[in-house]
Amino acid sequence: MKQFLVLFALLFSLSRVQSQENLPTDYLSKEFHKERRDAFRALMPANSAAVIFSYPERVFSRDINYNFHQNPDMYYLTGYKEPDAVLLLFKEPQGTEKYSEVLFVRERNAQKETWTGRRLGVEGAKSKLGFEKVYNGKDFKDFELDFKKFDKIIYDESSPGIHDNTYDPADLFNLIQVFKTKAGIINDDKTSTETYANITNSLREIKTREEIELMRKSVKLSCIAHNEVMKAVGPDMSENEADGIHAYIHRHYGAEGEGYPPIVGAGANGCILHYGENNALKIDNQLLLMDVGSEYHGYSADVTRTVPANGKFTPEQKAIYDLVYEAQEAVFKICKPGTPFQDLNKISREVIANGLIKLGIITDPKDARIYYPHSCSHFLGLDVHDKGNYMSALKENMIFTVEPGIYIPANSKCDKKWWNIGVRIEDDILITKDSYENLSAESPRKWQDVEALAKQKSNFNDMKFPKI
Repeated sequence: MKQFLVLFALLFSLSRVQSQENLPTDYLSKEFHKERRDAFRALMPANSAAVIFSYPERVFSRDINYNFHQNPDMYYLTGYKEPDAVLLLFKEPQGTEKYSEVLFVRERNAQKETWTGRRLGVEGAKSKLGFEKVYNGKDFKDFELDFKKFDKIIYDESSPGIHDNTYDPADLFNLIQVFKTKAGIINDDKTSTETYANITNSLREIKTREEIELMRKSVKLSCIAHNEVMKAVGPDMSENEADGIHAYIHRHYGAEGEGYPPIVGAGANGCILHYGENNALKIDNQLLLMDVGSEYHGYSADVTRTVPANGKFTPEQKAIYDLVYEAQEAVFKICKPGTPFQDLNKISREVIANGLIKLGIITDPKDARIYYPHSCSHFLGLDVHDKGNYMSALKENMIFTVEPGIYIPANSKCDKKWWNIGVRIEDDILITKDSYENLSAESPRKWQDVEALAKQKSNFNDMKFPKI
């Protein structure tokens, strides 16, 4: 009787953890992921195998992990969102079954699923992801495949922070060790990693129709968040409150979170490129630089707006803001197929250098790098700094940022009136057949439009909370 009750409890638990159906319906389809695997396979050299691992779990505090974030390549090719997995792709069909792909996943475990969430398991990966040949991770060790027969094994050995978990022989660390043993790999092969990068860069730099649709949603809801903060901001607001408005709106529209740690910096903090504390208690009468983008079903927006907390730019703030805007407009003019990607940075740097000279902030164009130390553009997608070929020309369906900026911290070698002014304007650009589309145009960029929006009232202005 006791054994029966234990079995009943396990079956009840398994059925319960499988029952979640109240989920979004606009995830990428299993057909999308299969097509991406086929596209990957088409770029593989003859007699080759590709090995793609999930990302490791990361410790947040002691025995608590961060919410898991999948290796974007694994998600791109499979749709699988769990750790401790490995995907095998083959250029030519293998074995008597003539299979071209195999997926190894985390094993179902009723007790662990009760604590840490549902698992797809073998059957779930077959039914929901569309794979025919799926095994538990523990089966990888005994899976009959001679890796040494391939002329080329393609894999990425750059995933950091992987540690051995002695309690689980099928964790990511052990999956990698099994692979290297099977393949006879002692030292990682740089050419294999280069081949892997070349394939994934070429695939992921061009977005499919399904990806563009998700990117539109991610960017649109990010713009709504930026606009709401522009309306709500005031000198007494904290950086953390502004950050919180972004987070609330992202989640209101179904985003899983942010695509990167939000940058919400006032005054001097806006001059720190990747400022992340967001803990100044008052923005005061300063510029607020907000570099915040949602992550929607894996796809990251990347939008930056800079707004005066009191609703009006000072003459110095306006001069710097207008120069950044001018640089961005100059870059937009060359956003079309055939333009070398590197020209985006070149044009923006020329405009800013000339403008800083006119303002008397620098005398030598080379010194523009002091106040504009980063590049103008990067690819955007499953990673906020997405994969792509940065030495190539722009192509239709590429998505990337255009984000010139000027940052003048205190004690800079210029007139003090410019100190602690940090401005960045960042938009997300889709290359079309013969031009471009600004996906983030819904959030205002002109200084006049920013000031006009800042005069409007936000729903967040009337929110009252008890004092503590």
